[in-house]
Amino acid sequence: MRKEVVVGNKTISDNAPCFVIAEIGINHNGSVDLAKRIIDEAVMAGCDAVKFQKRTVSKVYTPEELDVYRPNFYGSTNRDLKNGLELSFEDYKEIDAYCKAKKIMWFASCWDKDSVDFIEQFDVPCHKVASALLTDDELLLYIKKTGKPILLSTGMSSMDEIRHAVNILGEDNLVLFHCTSTYPTNHNEINLMVIEELKKEFSCPIGYSGHERGLLPSILSVQVGASAVERHVTVDRTLWGSDQAASLEPEGLRRMVRDIRQVKLILGDGKKVVYDSELPVRAKLRKISKALV
Repeated sequence: MRKEVVVGNKTISDNAPCFVIAEIGINHNGSVDLAKRIIDEAVMAGCDAVKFQKRTVSKVYTPEELDVYRPNFYGSTNRDLKNGLELSFEDYKEIDAYCKAKKIMWFASCWDKDSVDFIEQFDVPCHKVASALLTDDELLLYIKKTGKPILLSTGMSSMDEIRHAVNILGEDNLVLFHCTSTYPTNHNEINLMVIEELKKEFSCPIGYSGHERGLLPSILSVQVGASAVERHVTVDRTLWGSDQAASLEPEGLRRMVRDIRQVKLILGDGKKVVYDSELPVRAKLRKISKALV
């Protein structure tokens, strides 16, 4: 029997409604006000959670990387960019209070151990591991020590690398997300059938983290078996930022969540029946064969 994972007051499983995550990531551009606007859109769309990204800039990047000349929204170097995209403790306190008031969960992808400690101060319901960190055994073990559910993306990873990560984390309290790490992802590289392969091999819930343009792949992922769906979201794809183009705007987010919520209802249970609503039509139009009388 496939395992269930409880995140806050929601259950991620084959039998539960799809768990939808609005990935704010760094689309807030360092602004709490912009983050709140995106949170509002996620709430209006009916998402279950919003997600951020957290890095300790001096730990994730080398001084040489940070010193690279890179004109950007915040200054002239890569350091200016990376620091500009980070929110402070006070910012996250404000976001935490805002999400509680709006009754929506929030959590983050932490890129280093200090960031895990930072985010843990807010007693988040789970931790997300980005695809880039799937092979970071030390970080995986550190996150596992929190005892929180772990949501692990599998972009740019081989099956052997995924097996290794699952062996470290165990399948209890784990959700694996099929993912292709290109922004945006071409449709011929989405390969949703990988979800079925992951379900065959692992007993934990399987989700889908999409970076494509449009809605269809994310909706189809639920039909293939995804118990959770994550998409980057923004208020305007033309805003400055590297992830904006691969994000959903408010109307697209609302349509995606609406249609995801209908997938299991439309698929039904597979048992062929004559519905009560069909009986008047049947009585009016159907000619009954004598062999069936």
